[in-house]
Amino acid sequence: MPSLRTLFAPAPPAPRLPEDEVQRKYPKMRWQILEATFIGYATFYLVRNNLAVAADTMGEALLYSKDDIGNIFAVTAIAYGLGKFLMGSLSDRSNPRYFMPAGLLLSAVCNFAFGWVDSYSVHLLLWTLNGFVQGMGWPPCGRSLGHWYSVRERGSVFGVWNVAHNIGGGLIGLIAAYSITTFGGWQYAFFVPGVLALVGAVYLFWRLRDTPQSEGLPPIEEYKDDFPPDEKEDHERELSFRELFVDYVLTNPLIWLVAIANLFVYVARYSMLDWGPTYLAEVKGASVEGGGFGIFVLEFSGIASTILMGWVSDRLGGRRGLVSFLCMIPVFLAFAGIMLVPEGALWIDMALLAVIGFFIYPPVMLLGVAALDFTSKKAVGTAAGFVGLFGYIGRMIQGKGIGYLAEYHSWDAALYSILGATLIGILLLAFTVRLRPRG
Repeated sequence: MPSLRTLFAPAPPAPRLPEDEVQRKYPKMRWQILEATFIGYATFYLVRNNLAVAADTMGEALLYSKDDIGNIFAVTAIAYGLGKFLMGSLSDRSNPRYFMPAGLLLSAVCNFAFGWVDSYSVHLLLWTLNGFVQGMGWPPCGRSLGHWYSVRERGSVFGVWNVAHNIGGGLIGLIAAYSITTFGGWQYAFFVPGVLALVGAVYLFWRLRDTPQSEGLPPIEEYKDDFPPDEKEDHERELSFRELFVDYVLTNPLIWLVAIANLFVYVARYSMLDWGPTYLAEVKGASVEGGGFGIFVLEFSGIASTILMGWVSDRLGGRRGLVSFLCMIPVFLAFAGIMLVPEGALWIDMALLAVIGFFIYPPVMLLGVAALDFTSKKAVGTAAGFVGLFGYIGRMIQGKGIGYLAEYHSWDAALYSILGATLIGILLLAFTVRLRPRG
């Protein structure tokens, strides 16, 4: 029985291609890697964020309270954070062509099973497992982009790639809502995305590849003449597990700062993604389709800003923290505005959700890029997993906390907690405004 490391082992280097073939093949392969990781990661969102849209309908059908739903959100978030961290270290030493499709396939299976059962304890277990295997999505993307795009391109490229979050997260708001209303049951919010995930897993195996060297191409640093100053001599040396965890992550104070700030950014991000449809239905009188459309607005509003702010951060010498700090201020103001909008003015709520989406996604993307900036490209999965772990601790806190506050106190109390978390995130990001990539 092969171990996971053997099953997902990196592809060996191929013989070096002639220079004219390198110049022809490299641009094509760079686009192929960006395309495959983009579409693949967007598909991961189809089988991750569908629960939020189905939560209200499922809760009514199965008599789940908001506290019950909050428990599912909470344990799933911590499972995803742990999965992203642990799978990140495995991903750094794996072939993404096998690793990423395997995660999507397992997530599809969890979705099918979730839709078939009506037991709360089984639902809790299945969505926790789904959260863990969802951790196999981001790390191989970070590994792939870190090997095919150089440091000077990182902000712009990740700005484009990060739109996959918005595409997948926005489409699932519509897909899940219309699957429920069209087929007549909350279960179809899991069955339909599960089928799409199976197709996505096949696509990833077809299109994704490992490192440039496995394709007979030079390392990206050589191709772009963009060597990090402290890695020029051994930039392709594989790191030991001790180096990955201890030297490049756990003893790195900048990674810790970014990770803790990310916790509070994720509270702001997921508060409306997880609870937005329920909040809009109970407080603002929105329909199931209206709640799903709110998710669509929130996600798609971040597309242009994510690309723009990634480019801006590159032009500012990699100052991801400065851009993130400035973006979080209007997020705070928009949440305050949502509290003041009366029932019956849903279009104003949608406009404020658009403001939140426009400004929350650049920090979500840039703090992940900052984790890459402050470590080696050979440790990007581990560093991103560590920062992501803190983000999903934040999601766990809001998942349980908002459900509890809304159930036993009021939605206003829940909104005040979001405002408090957003403010703390702003204060922490103030310490990052002068930070630039290492070297």
